[in-house]
Amino acid sequence: MKEALKIAIIGDFNFTYNAHHATNLAIEHAAHLLEVEVNYYWIRVHEAAGLKVNKYSGFDGVLLAPGPYENAFFLNEVLKTILEAQVPILITGLGFKTFLEVVIKMYNLNPSQEKVISNNLAAEDHFEKVEVIPITESLKKLYQHSNRLELTNSRYSIYPDILKVLKEEVIDVEGVNQFDEPEVISLKSRQFCVASMSLPQVCSTKEAPHPLISAFLNYIKNSSQREGVKKHG
Repeated sequence: MKEALKIAIIGDFNFTYNAHHATNLAIEHAAHLLEVEVNYYWIRVHEAAGLKVNKYSGFDGVLLAPGPYENAFFLNEVLKTILEAQVPILITGLGFKTFLEVVIKMYNLNPSQEKVISNNLAAEDHFEKVEVIPITESLKKLYQHSNRLELTNSRYSIYPDILKVLKEEVIDVEGVNQFDEPEVISLKSRQFCVASMSLPQVCSTKEAPHPLISAFLNYIKNSSQREGVKKHG
């Protein structure tokens, strides 16, 4: 019998928040599609901040859940530690901005400490529709060469000067939204380190598991069996 995949979900689980339930269900949808067993564990943000690199290395992958976060201040340290642990990571929702801030600081791309990312342009207390347009071949293939209508409660604008440097040196913009802003990004230096500003888990169903969640689990499944699997499975 194959060993179950072990996934850490970083977030302050709240049973009244739909996106948190959707996160659990989306993992189960994708696991059923891929015929794998997945054990997932929610870790509250303030608890995650106290974990060392070796603790995260004990997981097959880490998913940063949507907010709201009780202790968003700790997200920077959490993401830095997870990146150091070199485990596959999928970031969704409000953590998108924190991820960019961490990456910008890691690569010293903003030495003058200017504001380079807008505040949230969406209302956090309800979902908005957003069109996700894949632009890389990998995401086009994953999304079957179609745009996807997603739901989100976060929308950030990255200032053009920093976005140009990010695209040249650090990230790949996998998909954009109807405002021509990056919506799905990945870290160039990592095999699976993907951040989605929208909430793919909310649109996942048992009949149609979300392809991004499925790609996350599929990468983990395949990388545990062989080396050299490319990003997005």
